[in-house]
Amino acid sequence: MVKFTPEQVRGLMDKATNLRNITVIAHVDHGKTTLTDSLLSKAGIISEKLAGTQQGRTMDTRPDERERGITIKSTAITMHFSLPEEDLKGMKQKVSGSEFLVNLIDSPGHVDFSSEVTAALRVTDGALVVVDTIDGVCVQTETVLRQALSERIKPVVVINKVDRALLELKLSKEELYRSFSRTIESINAVIAMYHDPALGDVQVSPQAGTIAFASGLQGWGFTLRQFATRYARKFGVDVDKMLARLWGDNYFNPATGKFTTKSTDADGKPLERVFNRLVLDPIYKIFDAVYTAGGTDPSGIGPILERLDITLSPDELRQEKKPLLRTIMQRYLPAGDALLSMICIHLPSPLTAQRYRVDTLYEGPADDECAMAIRDCNPAGPLVVYVSKMVPTSERGRFYAFGRVFSGTVRTGQSVRIQGPRYVPGRDKEDLYINKSVQRVVLMMGRTVEPLADCPAGNIVGLVGIDEYVLKTATITTSPTAHNIRGMRFDVAPVVEVAVSVQNAQDLPKLVEGLKRLSKVDSVAQTRLSESGEHIVAAAGELHLEIVLKDLEELANVPLKMSQPVVPYRESVRAVSSSPALAKSQNKHNRIYLTAQPLGDELTAAIEAGTITPQDDPKSRARVIADEYGWDVTEARRIWAFGPEGSGSNLLVDVTKGVQYMNEIKDSCIAGLQWATKVGVLAEEPMRATRLNIVDVTLHPDAIHRGGGQIIQTMRRVVHGASLLAQPVLHEPIFLVEIQCPNTAMGGVYSVLSMRRGQVFSEEQRGASALYTIKAYVPVSESFGLSAALRQATGGQAFPQSMFDHWAEVPGSALEKGSRAEEIVTKIRTRKGLSPAIPPIETYVDRL
Repeated sequence: MVKFTPEQVRGLMDKATNLRNITVIAHVDHGKTTLTDSLLSKAGIISEKLAGTQQGRTMDTRPDERERGITIKSTAITMHFSLPEEDLKGMKQKVSGSEFLVNLIDSPGHVDFSSEVTAALRVTDGALVVVDTIDGVCVQTETVLRQALSERIKPVVVINKVDRALLELKLSKEELYRSFSRTIESINAVIAMYHDPALGDVQVSPQAGTIAFASGLQGWGFTLRQFATRYARKFGVDVDKMLARLWGDNYFNPATGKFTTKSTDADGKPLERVFNRLVLDPIYKIFDAVYTAGGTDPSGIGPILERLDITLSPDELRQEKKPLLRTIMQRYLPAGDALLSMICIHLPSPLTAQRYRVDTLYEGPADDECAMAIRDCNPAGPLVVYVSKMVPTSERGRFYAFGRVFSGTVRTGQSVRIQGPRYVPGRDKEDLYINKSVQRVVLMMGRTVEPLADCPAGNIVGLVGIDEYVLKTATITTSPTAHNIRGMRFDVAPVVEVAVSVQNAQDLPKLVEGLKRLSKVDSVAQTRLSESGEHIVAAAGELHLEIVLKDLEELANVPLKMSQPVVPYRESVRAVSSSPALAKSQNKHNRIYLTAQPLGDELTAAIEAGTITPQDDPKSRARVIADEYGWDVTEARRIWAFGPEGSGSNLLVDVTKGVQYMNEIKDSCIAGLQWATKVGVLAEEPMRATRLNIVDVTLHPDAIHRGGGQIIQTMRRVVHGASLLAQPVLHEPIFLVEIQCPNTAMGGVYSVLSMRRGQVFSEEQRGASALYTIKAYVPVSESFGLSAALRQATGGQAFPQSMFDHWAEVPGSALEKGSRAEEIVTKIRTRKGLSPAIPPIETYVDRL
């Protein structure tokens, strides 16, 4: 079936103007994988008959994806197409010839796997956004669109499942037009919200050709330009003039034979909208003819087929209604043609895209050799490849490093530098591997790979032989002065944890090896060893956890035992410490006085979103914190550290006046802060959103008596003491849950949510349908089994999507007997093998 050879593909890789790198993004179940099949059949990779069927779905490469009917991992494939000459006339970008190479990545729609979307978007320049005609713009549509725009990725839109509006909802032509119109408005509202001047205006519209209407399942689709070209030929008018009339408030008056913008004629009779008459009418007629006459009396379809210049064989005409309709629509409006022309004409080539993307991609100076080569997408420049994820190979324990060549050319056997995310040029050699060899270069083709000798800038590639040096992501280069490509920020956080252990003690090394491999395979899953010696696996949600544990079992290849899922909490404070906490060092010669207070929601959010970071220039950071968050500028300049792990949302601030030797104990104080904020005082959970002020210090004049051994432990105790004096609180993770259901099932949804401490904050009707979208906040600890409970309460009519949204205070004080917070703290402490009661304040605070 494949109509193109690896040699043809390699030849096209050099033409950067004719490359298109795109990711298909959408909400779960909006039909991305099915729609992608139409492009694959157009490229000759699969047959037309298989496209969109259960046997098709080529981009679902894992058995569990086929079983569940959802995409779990993003999959890349490369396709070779020729565009008709007339389509090339509408091109604003420079191209050479009519042959195009499209590197397409099909990404998951389920919110638990949105890290896969981030990794896919990083290596592409355009996004094909798929939106369900009936469901419209959902929570995940908005999330993936935001992810795309923040990466400076240009979107085009496919409104999919149009057949459902005709067959299931039986919408009239005008109702369908209004439904399309509402969806397009919602998409443009999201685009406007995340407008980036560097990307320019990327609003989408049918007249501009950036919106297609399709049915992935039936394999048909169209853009208005296709209809405009047909009618322009028929009426002998200009294509662009015709295109302008096919959308919006344009009507046709049959009495005068003219187009008008008035919806009624001279006698006040309503006129038909041009879009309904010229675009929807032929489609409605085909559907009506097939469903009233199909299979039994094909004569009713004959005249329509004749008018549309479609010929079917007698066998095809004798098909059942569904396959017959599919055959006719695929001949009349093949989806592959519509999608392909939209991708090639409206999405940017790497040559265009890397010019405006380089500022957000490259961490180094804008004028060094790598930045210039990335900007020009120069195949002869220094090599810069960004590996965005690791893909398991068929060989046990080995991985392809999957990424994008931003500049230079990567070759088999080439010697390269591998720079991990922690590598900082000029500082030290941490996370850096020099003179490592790329064993093989491969082209990712869905379920298979094709070998390549080399791969130039602008292409997506798989590299073999460097997997032992790369954990999740890396920058691969040949330039000794190269900085890293910026790390990716994920929209999901690992908020569900389980402890895993082996059934037989001798299998422990295999589990440890499996956990290492799991960290490579999954961008968001985290694995760690807890203080009590348990192996903890953290994931983004219930489904993600299920998939991660299944992967772990396969990677470790041993039977495993899992604990019940637990939710991580965070510790914080509600007020300013009632008095400074004092702790004396072991030798009684040094004293630290410290207060704790809440950091404030806005500043915490800015730190957690990465807008304010420890790497920022301290002076400019202090100015921002003073101007936007109301801090005193001198205090903002004296932020010593962020914690835990040097990047959390707890700040240590030196507010002392004229104390000697402060700089000498700074490192020890920071080490104490990292320790204290990693294991808080209430339940040894990490701290967040706390500002810790060193108010005063008394130090021994002799340096030997104020070393790290004396200060670190003292600092940890005083942080815990100050927290206990500042009304300590627990924060729990909260999911934003979006539930779609018909109005008849809403009672069941509300009763399930109220039993799980859910707070509904929005309820909207979806257009003209009887479907409602309910949005609610539900604590993660109450979310286990939520899907099953909703299905049970509504007879399977409610479908929830959960994503981590924010941290919220657990009601009640942790120090108050019988409160909810105290109950949770006791449970956590017991689980961790600590004494059930929180230690009294005297444990941490000394008397004068």
